[in-house]
Amino acid sequence: MRKEISVLCLGLFFLCGCSTQYVMKLSNGMKVTTANKPKLKGATYYFKDATGQINTIPQSRVLEIEPASMAEEENKFTPAKPQKSHWWKFW
Repeated sequence: MRKEISVLCLGLFFLCGCSTQYVMKLSNGMKVTTANKPKLKGATYYFKDATGQINTIPQSRVLEIEPASMAEEENKFTPAKPQKSHWWKFW
């Protein structure tokens, strides 16, 4: 009985690992979430969306492809504004 349960759990583990979502970052700033890993054929990426429809995006528009688990919101770096200094404070 335990052997059957462990085999079943192992099988479910492998099946869940195959359905990884990916995030494609495009040149216009958009992010597209795909249901599977996009495949490059010629100069076009082919992928399935959440509804199962096959979509295409030209390779020239794609900047980065990464698993959704690794994709995070980008932290925009804004440098601190320089403080105004008064020349008489240095004397």
